[in-house]
Amino acid sequence: MFTPLKTPNLQHFDWRATETLQRDKEQSHLLHEPRFRIMTTDPITGNDVENYMDHCSLLDGNLSIYFETEENCKKYQNMEFNHPNLRLPFPATNDDDRGG
Repeated sequence: MFTPLKTPNLQHFDWRATETLQRDKEQSHLLHEPRFRIMTTDPITGNDVENYMDHCSLLDGNLSIYFETEENCKKYQNMEFNHPNLRLPFPATNDDDRGG
């Protein structure tokens, strides 16, 4: 003889947290400020670099940029700084973003 299973009463499973966990008491900074980033797209050609560990790289702060060739790496290093706002009240520095 077959006995059907009883469906559990789900109203008793409405559990809610009554206090925060220790890890949730302050904002996590790791979500917004990664410790280290890797860019495997060559900024000169726009191509993805396969086997990036075998190619030329440049460390710029917490960002590691990989290039297809040594020439592209040198072109990137020799690129002039170009800030999008031409009317800055202060001169551009090495900490500004590179652009073109």
